[in-house]
Amino acid sequence: MPPVAPMLAKPAARIPPGMQYEAKWDGFRAVVFRDGDEIELGSRTGKPLTRYFPELVDALLHQLPQRCVLDGEIVIARGGRLDFDALLERIHPADSRVRHLAGTTPASLIAFDLLALGGASLMDTAQRERREALTDALRGVHDPVFTAPVTYDLDVAGGWFEQFEGAGLDGVIAKPPELPYRPGERVMVKVKHERTADCVVAGLRLHKSGPVVGSLLLGLYDAAGRLQHVGVCASFPMRRRQELMSELEPLRMPSAAGHPWEEWASAEAQAAGRLPGGPSRWTGKKDLSWIALRPERVVEVAYDHMQGDRFRHTAQFRRWRPDRAPEQCTYAQLEEPVGYDLAQVLGTA
Repeated sequence: MPPVAPMLAKPAARIPPGMQYEAKWDGFRAVVFRDGDEIELGSRTGKPLTRYFPELVDALLHQLPQRCVLDGEIVIARGGRLDFDALLERIHPADSRVRHLAGTTPASLIAFDLLALGGASLMDTAQRERREALTDALRGVHDPVFTAPVTYDLDVAGGWFEQFEGAGLDGVIAKPPELPYRPGERVMVKVKHERTADCVVAGLRLHKSGPVVGSLLLGLYDAAGRLQHVGVCASFPMRRRQELMSELEPLRMPSAAGHPWEEWASAEAQAAGRLPGGPSRWTGKKDLSWIALRPERVVEVAYDHMQGDRFRHTAQFRRWRPDRAPEQCTYAQLEEPVGYDLAQVLGTA
């Protein structure tokens, strides 16, 4: 019965040998429950996703075994690539909007684990055996339901790591073949792409605990010479947060007047550009106020990949770059992965 917390992964720098390997999908993790005419899609946090993906509910009712629980990822593909922004748009309070998007940008489910089948729990069954049971149970599925490709060959997994990024995938997941399903525990291994970029530090947000740095606001210059907000850098030890506050104090502006992002509170500016601080249905009442800094300091950050023109995840601080001028921090420095059609990943090409 829902909710069931999905099994999680811990990061590693290299793909470990002797594992079951799968691509790391960039979507919404979902535990799917079917009992006859009932379908429930549970999120990673246990909250239901069912109402946001009516087209998937219909497909799952037609294609899944009568009673089962499986683990997978909800994704949306456009132009042969995963599109996370399109997925975010589906979490909308208006049912009419959800159903419109279900028709225009339909989602797919990538299934990669089987937790129960019929009246039997498979939670204590070894990973390799659960995979075999999943393959048998979903042998006849078709678009928009897919079984994730799997390999036990380290060289093949390495090839996937390099190639599949072009289709918008996030890296590789490695699972011990004899591992039982352990909800909420980080017992798998994830290997993600990491790149570095030089960014302008143009602002900061305070930490919830007090007057120390919570996150640094990062910017890159576009081809028109405008400083675009591309993400944040966070996850500092408390002592480092205090040090950063002192280091950045000389750049602090009395207000955002004259700052490249001075119109951050304007709804029109939020819609037209990449500015920090605007409310959204994701942030709700969360305090997104920020302190403007003169955009004069450059930081090198690590990131995994881009989603459109922003960092997909929080960037990681690497070092200050006093040898770099802010004007050199442009999109042109970013590495673009070679394109790869998602249909080839799923074996449907």
